[in-house]
Amino acid sequence: MGRSVNAARSVLITGASTGIGAACALDLDKLGFRVFAGVRKPADGESLQRQASERLTPITIDVTVSETIANAVAALEAEVAADGLFGLVNNAGILVPGPLECVPLDDLRRQYEVNVFGVVAVTQAMLPLVRTAKGRIVNMGSISGKAAPPYLGAYSSSKFALESITDVLRMELQRWKIDVAIVEPDSVATPIWGKLLQTATEMGLHLPASVRSLYEQDLASMSEASQQMDKSGMPVERVVRAVRHALTSRWPKTRYPVGSRTHLAFWAARHLPDRMRDGFMRRAMGMK
Repeated sequence: MGRSVNAARSVLITGASTGIGAACALDLDKLGFRVFAGVRKPADGESLQRQASERLTPITIDVTVSETIANAVAALEAEVAADGLFGLVNNAGILVPGPLECVPLDDLRRQYEVNVFGVVAVTQAMLPLVRTAKGRIVNMGSISGKAAPPYLGAYSSSKFALESITDVLRMELQRWKIDVAIVEPDSVATPIWGKLLQTATEMGLHLPASVRSLYEQDLASMSEASQQMDKSGMPVERVVRAVRHALTSRWPKTRYPVGSRTHLAFWAARHLPDRMRDGFMRRAMGMK
C-alpha cells in the first residue's frame, strides 16, 4: 500500500474524548493524517488508540487551563518540527442550559471559558505552528450560533461569539494563506444531549421554589425536547464529512451548515420578522 498524501500532515483536535471530536480523530487517522487527539483523561486517549493506527497520539489538554495548552504546544513542537501543524480543529465545547434569569454567573463564565476563551487561547498558542504549515483552522459552531433557542441562551451566545471570531480570524490570517472555517451542525446524535437533560433536571431541582414555579412548564418542555433531540439527532458522520472537506479540499468553504434545519434557520434569520421567528423557535422547543 502506498504512502497516504496526508501522511506528513499533522492535525490537533480538541475535545476528542467522545462524540464529534472522537469521530473526527478516527476519520482523519484513516485518511493518513497524523492526529493529535486532545483529551482531558488518559483513559479516553487509550480508548481512541485502541481504535486507531499508531499515528494517532493522545495529548492531554484542557482548553481552560493555560498550563496544559503550553504543555501541548511544547509536545507538538517536539513532534512536528519544521513541518508545523496543518490542521487545528477547535471542537471542545460544553452546553449550559436554563433560563438566563437563573443561570449562575459562574456557570455562564464556565460556558464562555470553554466555548469562546478556550478556542481563542488554543488558537493563539497554536498559530505559529499552523503558520509554518500554511495550515487550516476549523471551529465547531452550531445551529444555535445562527438561531438562539430559549433556555439555551448561555450556549447560543457563546456560539454567536464563535461566529464572529471565525470571521475575524479568516480575514486577519488571509495574508498567510491560512483558511479558517466554521462547521454549523443541527442537533447531532452525541452524548451532549443526554448531558443537557441531566443538567437541566439538576438545575430545576436547585432553583428556588418561587422561581421554579415560574419556569416549570417551559423547563418540562425543554426536557422533552432534549429527549427528542437525543433520539433524532443526525448521524455524527455528516459533521465528520464537513470537517474532512474543510481540511482536505483544495477550495474549502468558509462555513459548513449541516442539516436542513440549519439552512432553514439561516434563511429565517435573514427574512422573518423577529416575533414570528420567536414563535417558530418556541414551538420547536415544545413550548406554547
